[in-house]
Amino acid sequence: MGFQVGSEPQDRRRVVITGHGAITPVGLTVDEFWASLVDGRSGISDIKGFDASDLPVRIGAEVKEFDPGVYMPHKVSRRIDVSTQYGVAAAMQAVQQAKLEVDEELAPRVGVYVGSSAGPATMTYDTTIKLHERGARSVSPFFFATSGSESSAGEIALWLGACGPSASLTTACASGATSIGEAMRLIQFGVADVMVAGGTEAPVTRLNIAAAAACRALSRRNDDPARACRPFDKDRDGFVMGAGAGILVLEEAEHARRRGARVLAELVGYGATTDAYHLTAPHPEGLGTKRAMRIALESGGLRPEDVDYVNAHGTSTELNDKSEIAALRDVLGERALQIPISSTKSMTGHLISGTGAVELIASVQAIRHGVVPPTLNCEVPEDARLNFVPSVAQKWDTDVVMSNSFGFGGHNAVLIVRRWEQEGSSATHAA
Repeated sequence: MGFQVGSEPQDRRRVVITGHGAITPVGLTVDEFWASLVDGRSGISDIKGFDASDLPVRIGAEVKEFDPGVYMPHKVSRRIDVSTQYGVAAAMQAVQQAKLEVDEELAPRVGVYVGSSAGPATMTYDTTIKLHERGARSVSPFFFATSGSESSAGEIALWLGACGPSASLTTACASGATSIGEAMRLIQFGVADVMVAGGTEAPVTRLNIAAAAACRALSRRNDDPARACRPFDKDRDGFVMGAGAGILVLEEAEHARRRGARVLAELVGYGATTDAYHLTAPHPEGLGTKRAMRIALESGGLRPEDVDYVNAHGTSTELNDKSEIAALRDVLGERALQIPISSTKSMTGHLISGTGAVELIASVQAIRHGVVPPTLNCEVPEDARLNFVPSVAQKWDTDVVMSNSFGFGGHNAVLIVRRWEQEGSSATHAA
């Protein structure tokens, strides 16, 4: 069984973050990604990856200038989808930063949880078109083995030599956060010592854009891409589809200490719930999201007044933003009026399964740098009393961050990360 509300945090092993990697529409490393967020640079533009001229939505947040050859030989990149390439690349960055070496002794204690709800979407779409136009001989012999949503987790485990649990956890837009939270639990309860966890997605395809547009989920500001994603702004009209990956190395604190690893932050809280209400809409009273936030706080031994910053889900859709505001007001009370709350999707777009992991990385960076990233285009806020960090990053002394992820089908995942404190452990503190 997983974590149960009421169990004591001190009874569980501590989990620290020792590495992170990111491939995003605003940067191909964590440093590039963070610099873009702080500067308020948007990665949303006209779609370049395919001809979208006949679609009702022609904008997206694509990854630009990514070269898989930097991370893997051509014989590998040609057999896997671009989403898997992103995941492997981000994992390599994270593992390199963590200086993690997996030998025969450690391998059974290392796992990989990487969420991907759309899976190898580009490869699947392209292969379907080839089959229709050119027949069965055009289908790659690798397609059957690499076309599942578990492809990224499998490829990362294969590259790393990780022989512990590996899986692709799929909870729609919460998949990345769910994967990290469940990976944390495996470490807390002694199943693994190290988990490589996160999410990856490359959903900007003709099919996905047409489908999301058909259900009126996407912004139609085709003439003004950089201003299209408007989280918490009264003039919002939908989210912007994006692509990318975020991967983190999670370790049991004592394991990190023994090998002299540099600790970036501590992952302390995780709450997961389901609305069981509607296929796409959040519960009108936000019952599931509120409960996920409260479970995350309790699992970390924290109170609402301990939270210094919220990296909100903030999709720029009418129902999500309104529901999330109400939930934050209820759970955090007066604290919600005292702290910054921002949505980095205003710059990256919505990376679907990748978004929760990328936003947790932004949360770690906020702690390390004492700066919170802005919400672009929030000009007429839905709630004027809340600090949505409009347009410009703010200096903010941050020790504890709540990162929210909510997905279609009522999937909710909330992660809480805090500044690493060394009491009870002497793992190296990251400067």
